Amino acid sequence: MTGTGQWRIGIDVGGTFNDLVAENLATGRRVFHKEPSVPSDPSLAVQRGMTGLLDVAGLAPGDIGAVMHGTTLALNTILQRQGARVAAVVSRGNRHVFEIARAQLPAAIDFTHGREEPLVPADRVFETEARIGADGTIVAAVDDAEMDRLADDLRRAGAEAVAVMLVNSYRHPALEAEIAEALTRRLPDLPFVASAAIWPEAREYERGLLAALNASIRPLMGAYFERLTSRLGELGIDAPLFITTNNGGTVSLQTALDRPIDTVLSGPAAGVTAAIDTAPSEAGDNLVTFDMGGTSADMSIIAGRAPELTSAARVGDFPIMLPVVSVTAIGAGGGSILWRDAQGVLKIGPESAGSDPGPIAYGRGGTRPTITDCYLATGIVDPARFLGGRMALDGAAAAAGLAALGRDLGLEGDEDVAARAAHAGLRVATAMMGVDLSKLLARRGLDLRDFTMVAYGGAGATHAMMLAREAGLSRVLIPGAPGTFCALGASIARIQRDFVASLGHLLGTGKANAGLPVKAALDRLSQEAATWARGETAGDAGAPRISAMVRARFPDQAYDLELEFGADALTRRDAAGLERLILDAFHDRHRTLYGFEDRATPVLAGLLRVTVTIPAERPASPRPEPAKTVPTEHRRVWDGAWLDAHVLDRASLPPGARITGPALLEQPDTTIWIVPGWTGEVLPDGNLMVTQDAGDAAPGLRRPAEHAS
Repeated sequence: MTGTGQWRIGIDVGGTFNDLVAENLATGRRVFHKEPSVPSDPSLAVQRGMTGLLDVAGLAPGDIGAVMHGTTLALNTILQRQGARVAAVVSRGNRHVFEIARAQLPAAIDFTHGREEPLVPADRVFETEARIGADGTIVAAVDDAEMDRLADDLRRAGAEAVAVMLVNSYRHPALEAEIAEALTRRLPDLPFVASAAIWPEAREYERGLLAALNASIRPLMGAYFERLTSRLGELGIDAPLFITTNNGGTVSLQTALDRPIDTVLSGPAAGVTAAIDTAPSEAGDNLVTFDMGGTSADMSIIAGRAPELTSAARVGDFPIMLPVVSVTAIGAGGGSILWRDAQGVLKIGPESAGSDPGPIAYGRGGTRPTITDCYLATGIVDPARFLGGRMALDGAAAAAGLAALGRDLGLEGDEDVAARAAHAGLRVATAMMGVDLSKLLARRGLDLRDFTMVAYGGAGATHAMMLAREAGLSRVLIPGAPGTFCALGASIARIQRDFVASLGHLLGTGKANAGLPVKAALDRLSQEAATWARGETAGDAGAPRISAMVRARFPDQAYDLELEFGADALTRRDAAGLERLILDAFHDRHRTLYGFEDRATPVLAGLLRVTVTIPAERPASPRPEPAKTVPTEHRRVWDGAWLDAHVLDRASLPPGARITGPALLEQPDTTIWIVPGWTGEVLPDGNLMVTQDAGDAAPGLRRPAEHAS
């Protein structure tokens, strides 16, 4: 998986900053760096960030063994509809598949709501007579004359990329592939994407949409990866490049070039991966991740140290039925803009100031106050120490902008208007997050008291205790470098990919039926997964691990249950034993969810998903840096009134140190705000666990006895 160097680099490209982490596999040493984003050329920001990281860490290009890269470029391209001009080839009778979609109103109670624009309009959808039957047999084969006609139609339509989607192709993918190959010979400059090669599931609209999205973003992502590889080469870095994916794993550059759709929601997934892998035992097995960056706040639920995957994610107007780490995002990040609506009510986001012009305090032309400006006006963030002093902010300008907004909202007087307006903005943002977090847990019937929040992102540690106080959580874990935590998740991600087969097979009948038997599908997908894994690693990694998920339901039910199985449960059973295993798991799960079971009714196994994972080389446990003696300072912070908060350098705190709020811990990548009534303790591994006080603890710092002066 890696080159000869001992250092592995993780990169997370965000809308405001690029985060980079260097990790030494032999010693566990980690070095972190943040670099402002360059929206016009993200690869330039990566090059600059890598230069800064190598300088901070004292590394040479040859020390790097692998680069693990996550980016939101594909996501932003889809959201802004800036991909290639995509066309589609479909079975006759399906020309309007992208317009009809699921025939659902965008807003069920608003008949005046405009419908979403299809990704591929009907005038760029072309029909073919080639067809597959429901049983997987070829009804009509590929015709050369028709391929000539289709090539002419695509050329006249100005297509820049093409998706091929035939009805029932999930039962016989080869026919789609044959059409894609035939058209590629005629139009070699266009990328063609066969839907069953991306995700062979029995849903024509979603499957065709995935292929069209993959085709749409493929030229742009290919150009970006080419520029990125060239810029890394200019730095003398020739280590293999891996790209993080939606399911929390990573894949080779070639796989990402073929399947850029797998990278669309990879950024938030990397943070969840890091939380699972690095949270200490003191945090427990049930975690809520809280990733607050410049544009949004992302939250995810981890029960039993396992991420929750969903196949019902959406990107803008489009459903994505690939397995994605389930993350809920709201438009409340550090760059989210505060504004007054027509009724005079204070609102936050979803519009963001981004990195250019950014918050007012950035001094780049921003005129509307943001959450970052609120941190400055309330005293939480020191404008002279932002990014460890590398980027000085204009606190006076932030206060002036917030004071103007405060007067517009009707706040009276001149004294403390900016601080009061800023505090109101933080309270509104916190309430928005708290509502979403409560719904996230309530929908799953989960108890907040069983969970520890893991807070990261540039603003996650700053806002975490405000959110925990609002939502009723009592424990918050702050990693050692929360501002670059998603980059750390990228650096430790395992090579991983999902393979799928539609089954349509009735279990428990004891008879052959029209569907694909589970055992046959499992054997085929496992072989495909193993072959792919060997190509990703060139044989220098551990043996791949196989796990599976079966989606099943009673034949007349509308919703499936997802049943997870490990490798041992699958490989040691024959066909009959495998069916019994799935049936038992289904009935147990059905009884847990609905309170009853019905073992007399057959069960329909609809889908099999096989996940192959290649264990990553694990670094040595990082050793916390020796604590330095730094004098305690004080700063006024507005939290409904002015408070006298202790200010400490986090690097000065040895394991065992306890800090009771109100207190501010500063470090180069973020500021940690410990609100009154909460106490943080530095754990042996350098993580900070902050808990709600049971009694009246005196504010300030208490060092462990061996470090007391």
